This record gives sequence, structure tokens and C-alpha cells, in this order.
Amino acid sequence: MNNSVTNTARLLWAGLRALLVLTLVTGVIYPLVVTGVAQALFNNKANGSEVKADGKVVGSSLIGQSYNLPLKKGQQTPDPDLKWFQGRPANGLGSNSMNTQYKLLLSGATNLSADNKDLIQQVKDAKAAVIKDNSVPGYTVKASAVPADAVTSSASGLDPNISPAYAQIQVHRIAAKNGLSVAQVEKLVKDHTQGRTLGFMGEPRVNVLELNIALKDLVAKH
Repeated sequence: MNNSVTNTARLLWAGLRALLVLTLVTGVIYPLVVTGVAQALFNNKANGSEVKADGKVVGSSLIGQSYNLPLKKGQQTPDPDLKWFQGRPANGLGSNSMNTQYKLLLSGATNLSADNKDLIQQVKDAKAAVIKDNSVPGYTVKASAVPADAVTSSASGLDPNISPAYAQIQVHRIAAKNGLSVAQVEKLVKDHTQGRTLGFMGEPRVNVLELNIALKDLVAKH
């Protein structure tokens, strides 16, 4: 009887010591080390890849945001503010129906197949809007020039980048809306075009948030 109690107590004490040691290692030491390394080597990324303008955080370089006009009375979908570069469509974003205290967007794709009638109609409508919005006196967007990222959303619905081709289509409209020359806006796009990661991964891209911040600065100086 005494041996049984002693063995049980010894096993419990051993288990408790293991719990304490593992809690210390995995719950305290490891998180502190990972956090320290992240802050030391990847400070910007570890803190959300924040983008600042005029000394204030205006967004993240990893998350796209919309540039829309305020909703009009009775309007369900806002119109794009055409003085800014526009990002990719965000058809996959859902609405927050659980915690209605906050107005949140849910990241996600449409999950519609390529031959789905709704998706086909969305693409047709988006293409027509791109042509209409970006055609200005002296410049008409050709249907064949509209790239895929101008009419389709990304898997997350929050892609912060657009292709140089989509940015180029918007150049004449941006110039007209902001009283700038086409050459000025083209240079802006060129200066903010990033190449493939490590020279071979992905595609060339333009970060819309950073491009619009630069556009705002250019307009202010003009």
C-alpha cells in the first residue's frame, strides 16, 4: 500500500515537473526567442508591413483596400473614386454576420467554376466598367487590352497589387482627373513597378496603396 502511494506520488511529481518545464520552454522561452528574432531581422513584416503617409499608418502593403466614393442615398454598392488607381475586384469578400458590432470584411474567393454563369457575367460587367471608366477624350481602352486581374478577384480577395498592364490602362484617366500629364503618371507607375521576386518567382506588380500615396504627393506638388 505504501509503495503504491509512493509510486503514484512520484509519478505525479514527475508529470508536474515535466509540465512546468515544457510550459516554460514552449510557452515562454520559445515565443520570446521567435518574437526577438522577428523584431530584430524582420521588424516591418513582424509588425504588419505597415505603410505610413504623413506620419500616420494608412494601411498594410500586404492587404488591398478600396478607393470608393461615399454611398449615395439608397445606393448599395459604392462607385469607384476615379481620381485614384483602382485595385482588383473583391468579389470573394463576404460580410460579417456574426459579430455585427463591427463592420468587417471576410477574406475569401468566390469558388465559382470557370463556366459558372454568375462568374461569366461578373467578368463581362467588370470588363465593361474598366473600358468605360478608363476611356477619356483622346484615349479609348480596347477590350483586348484589359488584363485578367482587372476583371477577376484574387484567391483572398485582398490582393494589394495589380499588374503593370492594369496600371497602364488607368494612366490616362488618372492624368485627366488630377490635372497631370500622361508622362508624369506613366513615370509614377514605372517607379513603383516591382519585378519578379528573386528575379524568377511571380510576376511584375504594382502596389496600389503605395502608388496612390505617391500620386497624392505628386498632385500636392503640381
